[in-house]
Amino acid sequence: MNAPARGAANGVRVLVVDDDPQILRALRINLTAHGYTVLVAADGSAALRAAADGHPDVVVLDLGLPDLDGTEVVEGLRGWSTVPVIVLSARTDSTDKVRALDAGADDYVTKPFGMSELLARLRAAVRRAAVSTVDGEAVVTTADFTVDLAAKTVARTDGAEVHLTPTEWGILELLVRHRGKLVEQKRLLREVWGPQYGTETHYLRVYLAQLRRKLEPVPSRPKYLITEAGMGYRFDG
Repeated sequence: MNAPARGAANGVRVLVVDDDPQILRALRINLTAHGYTVLVAADGSAALRAAADGHPDVVVLDLGLPDLDGTEVVEGLRGWSTVPVIVLSARTDSTDKVRALDAGADDYVTKPFGMSELLARLRAAVRRAAVSTVDGEAVVTTADFTVDLAAKTVARTDGAEVHLTPTEWGILELLVRHRGKLVEQKRLLREVWGPQYGTETHYLRVYLAQLRRKLEPVPSRPKYLITEAGMGYRFDG
């Protein structure tokens, strides 16, 4: 068995996502030889489950997956995690690169690639992540409902699914990701509606009222979706 290479990142967990079994095998062998702990997934759904269960330190992700596009996987991860994502793809069109980076990917390596280059990108991604908060919880449970940030679902304690509109989900996701912290009105508007928004606070009042009707035991006395008057909103749960 080969000894780990000098300077190896022992204990660093890498999730490799690719539907090509030969690439998965080659990367598992090479990364293991360099001291990484390697998790693998052959499609997008398996990748999201592996990320939630295995808590990788970095993800290497192919865009061309059989069930989900790689950008959808990045978006799913970004619902609850800041884990670094390195896209590994045969797509050379700059549009694909921009879409992946806009979705939240941290780096982009084009196939075919050199192993030394990928290792350098991995080391850089892990270093950058070391200076920030790594990741949160995929599932947030309260006394009345559960929010699954990876699956983008909400269910009551009795198992009944709560149906949210895309806008309602966008607001809830942002608040839950920053649980216990104030999220300013302007940030909510810009991240949910778009960068051209920032003053339409009446939108927030309408949608928060709808969310409270769906989630709060007593909507008029919210205990989860809290208003900070004149500033923004906070999720307590």
